[in-house]
Amino acid sequence: MTSGCTSHEPLALSALARAVIASATAACAFAASAANAVPAPGRYDATLCVSSAAQAPSCGPAEVDVRAGGHVRVQVSDIVYRLRVLPGQAAVVVTQGAMQIDEFDTGAEWAGASLRFADTQKSVRYEVQMGRPKRAPK
Repeated sequence: MTSGCTSHEPLALSALARAVIASATAACAFAASAANAVPAPGRYDATLCVSSAAQAPSCGPAEVDVRAGGHVRVQVSDIVYRLRVLPGQAAVVVTQGAMQIDEFDTGAEWAGASLRFADTQKSVRYEVQMGRPKRAPK
């Protein structure tokens, strides 16, 4: 039994065709990396949207601090989400003032300018929509 693959002579491509294929491949690779790119370290204005299976998303302003090593801090009023984001996963600690009120491990992903993660035990989804970087005070 054969695999269904046959051997063929390589196609002769013109220099123009090779250049077009190379450009398209590079553009796709760039787009894929940009879609999942982590924002540069710094402070950002953002919007945090929280939703559950039974409710539409509720969104409001947040302050975000992105640090090296996948550390992200999202603050809404006196609630702070501290995340350690690695490829496809995150450890999340939630505090209110000085008190820890929740902790969970979850899947997470950067999608464009948004960070998405969820608390699966509570069926709650979070999306942090990054805004403009904040300028340091002069």
